[in-house]
Amino acid sequence: MSSHKSHRRRGAAPVSGNPKFYGRHAVYAALDNPDRRLIKLWGTREELGKIVIPEGLAVQFADAADLARYVPKDAPHQGLVLEVAPMEDVWLTDALAVDDDTRPLLILDQVTDPHNVGAIFRTAAAFNAVAVITQDRHAPPESGALAKAASGALEVTPWVRVVNLARALEEIAEAGYWRIGLSGHATATLEQALTPGRNALVLGAEGDGMRHNIEEHCDQLAKLPISEQMESLNVSNAAAIALYAATVRRG
Repeated sequence: MSSHKSHRRRGAAPVSGNPKFYGRHAVYAALDNPDRRLIKLWGTREELGKIVIPEGLAVQFADAADLARYVPKDAPHQGLVLEVAPMEDVWLTDALAVDDDTRPLLILDQVTDPHNVGAIFRTAAAFNAVAVITQDRHAPPESGALAKAASGALEVTPWVRVVNLARALEEIAEAGYWRIGLSGHATATLEQALTPGRNALVLGAEGDGMRHNIEEHCDQLAKLPISEQMESLNVSNAAAIALYAATVRRG
């Protein structure tokens, strides 16, 4: 990205507990998002010289060593750090109102690693998922590490946080989705479980998998046909394969 153009004015936002995004993809995407409230931008003269600074945004020049103080140790900030306010909540009813039977819905049960969740958001955006749904008490907050792994996807894929995931799955079924829970002990494969209509893919945390109550709220359990040499896949890899399979099926 050689030039970034944005002239939107942003309102003030609370400064306590705000995440700091870093890296070009995450920062550029946040600057481009009219729904993202921006607070302050730090950058090297070289990187700031490549972008048009949004009107009203506080900016501070810094060298690479100074920027390193704002990010996790050895994190690749690429000369840019942007403090933002977390996105406003997306309601489940709004996500379910999307009238498109070809786009999958993705539900995560107690997936808490920010790098995995960020990678899942990146894949969800790539395959045009309707939204990513998590339980608010068992999911990571927006953070620089999550946004870096998402590579801009946080700004384009809705993140729905719900209080009760089982109840949310009931609403998802009422909206016409076929709820497929990925589980290593399932007998059917994902290819067999996918329907021509609305598919909702449910993934659990690595190791423990989905909780029993969440499995009970799925219409069908399915597995990925992986080799017996491996017990399971990283949850972000599993999500990528599942979303690809759903895309191929609707094609």
